[in-house]
Amino acid sequence: MGRIILSGVTAYVSTSIDYLIILMLIFSQTRSRKQRLAVYFGDLLGTGILVLSAIILAFILHLVPETWILGLLGIIPVFMGLKLLIKGEEDTDKVVHKTLSSQRSLMINVATITIVTCGADNIGIYVPFFVTLSPSALIIVLFTFLVMLTLFFIAGYSLVKVPIIAAILEKYSRWITVSVRFS
Repeated sequence: MGRIILSGVTAYVSTSIDYLIILMLIFSQTRSRKQRLAVYFGDLLGTGILVLSAIILAFILHLVPETWILGLLGIIPVFMGLKLLIKGEEDTDKVVHKTLSSQRSLMINVATITIVTCGADNIGIYVPFFVTLSPSALIIVLFTFLVMLTLFFIAGYSLVKVPIIAAILEKYSRWITVSVRFS
């Protein structure tokens, strides 16, 4: 069970470490407890949609009769990395600011940001990972993801409260998100 939890933590962190910066950018623009809860539930909704999509795709792939074909799923993250290297990635800061300024609720905006900025990475990593899991292991991983999402939420909020980080985010947020997305 420890190995399954560690694998879940690794999968979540590998797909969400750059999202921590985005969470910090969002928190730098929120003030009330109600807004923070909307951010949490928006993050939960967006991540839930991505995870559910990956589970559905993994379930469909379980219907593939030849197991060696499933091994080819490991190529997906390689292609995603090559695409990023060749084409680059869109400016995440623009997506965050544009989405947050829309007239929808903060929760829906955060869910949208989560899906737009993390979608391809998460699906590309989660589908091959979920294909290898038994139903009981999948439940453990989903619970691990929930814990990790909550820890990232707390970390993002806590880091924004550090005055020097808040000042850096305010002054350099555009450049920070661009450099994080290209690293």
